[in-house]
Amino acid sequence: MKHYLGTTALAAIMVTGVPLTAMADEEYVIGVAVANSGGLAPFSQPSFDGFSYCVDQMNEAGGIAGQYPIRLEVRDTRSDIAEAVKFAQEFVDLGVNFIVAPPDGDPTMAMGQITSPAQIPTMTFAGTAPILTSAGDYVFGSYPADNQQAAVLGAYAAELGYETTWILTSPDAAYTQFGPRYFAAAFEANGGTLLGEGSFSMGQPDFSAIVTTIQNLDPQPDVIMTSAWEPDFPAFIRALRGAGVDIPVMGADVLDTPTVRGLGDVVEGIVHTSGGYAEPGSDHAEFNAAFEAATGTVADTNYVVNGCDILGMIDAAVQAAGSTDSAEVGVALANLGETDGIMSSFTFEGTNRMPMREVVLARIEGGEKIFIRRQLADPETMPAP
Repeated sequence: MKHYLGTTALAAIMVTGVPLTAMADEEYVIGVAVANSGGLAPFSQPSFDGFSYCVDQMNEAGGIAGQYPIRLEVRDTRSDIAEAVKFAQEFVDLGVNFIVAPPDGDPTMAMGQITSPAQIPTMTFAGTAPILTSAGDYVFGSYPADNQQAAVLGAYAAELGYETTWILTSPDAAYTQFGPRYFAAAFEANGGTLLGEGSFSMGQPDFSAIVTTIQNLDPQPDVIMTSAWEPDFPAFIRALRGAGVDIPVMGADVLDTPTVRGLGDVVEGIVHTSGGYAEPGSDHAEFNAAFEAATGTVADTNYVVNGCDILGMIDAAVQAAGSTDSAEVGVALANLGETDGIMSSFTFEGTNRMPMREVVLARIEGGEKIFIRRQLADPETMPAP
């Protein structure tokens, strides 16, 4: 089977001549905060599945950098920020080498305020709010950031001939609040006009008032954009289409799930961003096949492969640092240049710890994810965090 996690530590030493400073029998301990229930579960569970699968693979090959067996300390936050904070302190007290946080900016930022002063690198499973790194110098993203996604989606909306947009936000999460605003900024940078925005509370069951607001807009927008996720997005799109509103809708990477694709006609034609697409013959496609063969589970979201890429990022940083010391690994990770990944290559150098990665554009058709294209965000139109 193809190995997906890069070179072994021996090969790295042969190339760089830099020996690792820790003992070969030392464990590399990673604290992992998962969300097995609640709103983050659809993103956390596949992320952890991919991560733990590749931990097993890497341990079979000798561990981190080919030398250090990996031990996981796993805790379930149940999508509760207070629980995430509790586990952050627990991980610090345990003296773990690295921490993987839930797939959202808010719990990651809350954890980072505790873990960053302890100089323990903390990487979110899939949080994409670029402001999450403001929690400390040792806090990292792993997925294409919201402003990267917005730059690509905003340019594509203008390319489709859309001239006006209306956005739907929620103040309850950095992702849902700022993602649509980044889109609006990128859309305006490409000549578009923002007509206005509406707001919802996460978890609200009834979107009829918001739909009425949209129906009463004059002029009507050419496209609506939101970063709402499950269960809010399904409730919104059903209400919108049920009221006969056929304005095109665009969304963020949270729409890249089998649940959303399975909503039927109400999501037909929706365009969304994504972190990757498994083109036939790609490393991504080969990974998905190997994962399914080994686990019996279909890797039907990119969060699975990104979980594995996170382990590759950690491995690359340990090798670059020539050490398992958490502070040194954090500095090395922040300065990693262009590095191969499975979903896509990545670079942290010059990015304020939110990796620059390709953004995929996709459209939902017949319950399937249809690939449009992939590209890096244009720095000239990428909104500032």
